[in-house]
Amino acid sequence: MYLPQEIIATKRDGKRLSKNQIQHFIDGIVQGDFFDYQASALLMAIVLNGMDAEETTALTEAMLHSGRIEKLDTIQRPKIDKHSTGGVGDKVSILLAPLMASAGLCVPMMSGRGLGHTGGTLDKLESIPGFNINLEQSVYQEQLAKIHQAMIGQSPDIVPADQILYSLRDVTGTVESIPLICASILSKKLAEGIDALVLDVKCGSGAFMTNESNARELAHALVGISKSMGKPASAILTRMNEPLGCAIGNSLEVIESISCLCGEGPKDLMQVTYALGAEMLRLGGICEEQKEAYQLMQNKIASGEALYAFRQLVHAQGGSTEVVDDISLFARSKHSHSYKFNGDKPAYISEIHAKYMGEAARLLGAGRSHAKEVIDSTVGIYLNCKVGDRIEPGESICRVDYNDTKKLVHALDRIEKSLSYATEEVVLDDVIIDRIID
Repeated sequence: MYLPQEIIATKRDGKRLSKNQIQHFIDGIVQGDFFDYQASALLMAIVLNGMDAEETTALTEAMLHSGRIEKLDTIQRPKIDKHSTGGVGDKVSILLAPLMASAGLCVPMMSGRGLGHTGGTLDKLESIPGFNINLEQSVYQEQLAKIHQAMIGQSPDIVPADQILYSLRDVTGTVESIPLICASILSKKLAEGIDALVLDVKCGSGAFMTNESNARELAHALVGISKSMGKPASAILTRMNEPLGCAIGNSLEVIESISCLCGEGPKDLMQVTYALGAEMLRLGGICEEQKEAYQLMQNKIASGEALYAFRQLVHAQGGSTEVVDDISLFARSKHSHSYKFNGDKPAYISEIHAKYMGEAARLLGAGRSHAKEVIDSTVGIYLNCKVGDRIEPGESICRVDYNDTKKLVHALDRIEKSLSYATEEVVLDDVIIDRIID
């Protein structure tokens, strides 16, 4: 038996926590024996003094076993999931689930909602009329067995420890901690009953980790902890300095995802999708070589099988398949505004600051400032130009879809702030930075 203050003092003094101390801490949180202020104190001590790999593994295991773990043993396909650390315009999950299902994997994907300048996969999917992200356990498992994919929200009995701790971290300035980030991500993902995991760790102006070295440290930690718990993992380090793809906003991003599944996706978005998909196929034993994996994915898109798999997903979860076949049926904003380049001579776009552009979308109503804020699925921004493009005076840089003129004014200020120009051609950085498999 450990007293809460003893556990807090141990980490406060920079000492290691034992596996038993960590387990007692998590049990106390879930059972209500620890007060929020005690949990918050320990979280801050962890932020300040860190955790080694053994402590982080113990924390992840304790959180994982704080609730129900899905059992998917009856599903014969390899069960592989993907997780992204979040970014602006990141709709890759919507592409990957059906693409991987069409290629021979099973994708049991529990996703989250957006907060701040990053969008949430669940919010995007709910822009599809009727799409249900809350499935009963039996229905969820039946769907995985039948169509080999599901995209749902986290149920209350899955990793309840994380649900408690994350709410505290969000309001106590304790989000930025690699051990806490690792434990939060991995406990939720491993609770899905997966065989392996691929991680998209982003860095740049629109990412959680703006610094590449910190992002790389996080990627290595995630891969290492996952492997120590018996789950193979790999990470792709990707750049998030400009929005991924062209669409920012919920229904706009689903529409762009459908375009990608039809073979018409933006280059940077498809690069990230293929890189992550190749790792999923490798870990699932479908493809040994990257070239083989790329060819398989391209074939599934060209044949229409990937789009058909997405239609199956939408149908299975109660959504309207009509919008998949005809994107004009998506609900649209009342108004659109063309943001034009106001220079007096041609220029090159040298920067589209991802965070500022994400904030502009949030100000329109596409994102949340607080957890209970209602999302407007119809608003957002569509980029007509990307970094490196040459633009003429008066040319439209982006289209802004809006419903409220006052919100538009604030959003336009952010859009202007996000854009920089150059007189000479801009050298583009590759969106894929590194592949981490150790």
